[in-house]
Amino acid sequence: PTFSVCFYTKGNLIDGKKIAEVIRMEIKKDVEDLKTKYGITPGIATVIVGQRKDSESYVNAKGKAAIEAGMYSKKVKLNEDVSQSALLDVINQLNTDDKIHGILVQLPLPDHINSEVILSTINVTKDVDGFSAENIGRLCLKKGHPFAIPCTPLGCMELLKRSGINPSGKHAVVLGRSDIVGMPMANLLIKSDATVTVCHSKTENLEEHMKRADIVIAALGKPEFVRGSWLKEGCVVIDVGINSVPDKTSSKGYKLVGDVNFEEAKQVASKITPVPGGVGPMTIAMLLNNTLNLAKATINRKN
Repeated sequence: PTFSVCFYTKGNLIDGKKIAEVIRMEIKKDVEDLKTKYGITPGIATVIVGQRKDSESYVNAKGKAAIEAGMYSKKVKLNEDVSQSALLDVINQLNTDDKIHGILVQLPLPDHINSEVILSTINVTKDVDGFSAENIGRLCLKKGHPFAIPCTPLGCMELLKRSGINPSGKHAVVLGRSDIVGMPMANLLIKSDATVTVCHSKTENLEEHMKRADIVIAALGKPEFVRGSWLKEGCVVIDVGINSVPDKTSSKGYKLVGDVNFEEAKQVASKITPVPGGVGPMTIAMLLNNTLNLAKATINRKN
């Protein structure tokens, strides 16, 4: 969809939950238009192997969101001991199913299955996570057009845009170099004309790099690692991290925190995402966005 710019901030907080709600409403309208004009219902298939409760929860949330957006959702649940060849057969069936426009294999997979082989079998035009080598390669090209972009980095870019933050000409620091978040995030910022520094566990003088950052994207998986004293006054902080830490005051015995020390950082940053309620809700919204775009692409290929 063509997203409008809305300023969903409260004080200096970027309200990811509210932004995600608005995007999901926009996607729902686009899905209705696609059905009316072309008779096409965007479809997503989620494949889950085994009994992990966290994976089951994620898959159910994705399926529920797809149905709420008016999409077709298919869940394929396989036993923990499924063979790799049987799983490949499932992927190949979904590759040829015209009702399915996006395929997602929930990770992690059991140890006896090679995740790289499985993911590379997904047709690139149905790679809804945007993780395939071709989609990442297209993302890295200056004028490349991936079929889909990894959901979390795309969600971060949308948070910036809808909060009125233009990365062009700004110095952005990405903390973390994972294939899922850090590296695609850096490429998206470069495509938006930011000057980008990627920091990681081997980076020397980390605080010096942080002090120069107009935009900080924290995605390294260390609870409250980034201190407020490291930040440039007036910077923007997007905290991708979600970590559980012990909390005796909570009935659950723990609380969720990001990779940034929120209480310190909010005193320095001009805008900052909370955890939870910041980046998290955007990931599913972008999954729906990718599914919609993959469905639209089938129309263009037919024409």
